[in-house]
Amino acid sequence: MLIKSSSYNILPSKPGVYLFLGSENEVLYIGKAKNLKKRVGSYFINKANLLEKTKILVSQIKKIRYIVAESEIEALLLEANYIKKHMPKYNARLRDGKRYPLIRITVRDKYPKVLIAKRYEDDPSDKRSLYFGPFPNSSAVHLVLRTIRRIFPFQSVANHPKRLCLYNHLGLCPCPPMFDKDTPNTRSILAKEYRKSIYHIIDFLKGCTKKVLKNLEGEREILSKIENFEKASEIQKKIDSIKYVTSPFYQKFDYRIDPNLDEDLRNKELKMLKECLEKHKVRIESLKRIECFDISNISGTSATGSMVVFINGEKDPSKYRRFKIKNVNKAPNDFTMMQEVLQRRIKHIEWPYPDLVVVDGGKGQVSVALNVLKIQNIKIPVIGLAKREETIVIPYEEKEHFSEVYLPKDSPALHLIMRIRDEAHRFAIKYHRLLRSKELTS
Repeated sequence: MLIKSSSYNILPSKPGVYLFLGSENEVLYIGKAKNLKKRVGSYFINKANLLEKTKILVSQIKKIRYIVAESEIEALLLEANYIKKHMPKYNARLRDGKRYPLIRITVRDKYPKVLIAKRYEDDPSDKRSLYFGPFPNSSAVHLVLRTIRRIFPFQSVANHPKRLCLYNHLGLCPCPPMFDKDTPNTRSILAKEYRKSIYHIIDFLKGCTKKVLKNLEGEREILSKIENFEKASEIQKKIDSIKYVTSPFYQKFDYRIDPNLDEDLRNKELKMLKECLEKHKVRIESLKRIECFDISNISGTSATGSMVVFINGEKDPSKYRRFKIKNVNKAPNDFTMMQEVLQRRIKHIEWPYPDLVVVDGGKGQVSVALNVLKIQNIKIPVIGLAKREETIVIPYEEKEHFSEVYLPKDSPALHLIMRIRDEAHRFAIKYHRLLRSKELTS
């Protein structure tokens, strides 16, 4: 449906996707909404609260096109597909498939795989794979795939081992041994059923859930006519599951209320953090590159360190690094581990130095970081984020004193630091768990 921008108040209060069009009917921006009327209205009702780039966008909107979705998951899928199709100017970050996750289906494989990809991994002209997205974040991708996999099990690794995996026992993966049944006829049937599931997944990811339901209902009717009621019952369960996850009551995805563009929000966070640091006499020219470090271990075992990198307020996983702690003595502690990680990081002069170092912890961790930098005669501002009260710990330059800064819970600067710290924590724990699992199975 297409309306004039001044008629936004007639939009339905339903989930869907909205497209802002310019004077030449070009698509300027695409977004998803839990409530189209409320979400689109937020751009026009309180214009004074809009930030710089968002104001420019709103001034260029002449028409609004909207598509009502049956559910929030459909809205998410439609948004990804429309962004890929139209490449809107103001969806600059989501247009860049290198920075946001994609879903890749290896359709040319004998048994296609459904994978998460960070970039296009083969030549699109070869058509060896189908790509869906980019999606706004990895959480959205995992939610979509978990939802689909419960209905249509699939293989999720590029090179599946020739044995049954854990997901097979959970009913989520038709492993290669499943296709090596007694007779060639059985293998052919299983392979055909699997490929049919892959086609359903493709249609689902295109947002064509009604087509998937129609096809499944057709299969159910055929099976019922030939009195294969057991198989018909399995198909009905899939139909019921799809209807459930695409119902208005199945709400799994978060929608922010702030109408401002991501770029404006990140710039606001960086500006307020810079002002906060300068207020406490931290000399800082830019916050283009921020690095954060964290440690994860259990009594010194499988100890790991993480380094995450945020560029202009956005995480850049391609620049993340992980460290397996080497110097674990009889009395390991977070301070010595943090020291080792920072010393090893500083040796990599091929990695650009950051404008700001953030450590997960308080005065002790900040002191360790400052000492490592001082020995190497490197001047980089360092701050810490203490978990208990979410306090920003800022050292004074001339004396060995620290200022503990309590920012309001709704402070954009605090939200930025917390997001960076939480990402470093997540990345450290992920590597720690990997090392532990290897030790348990070795």
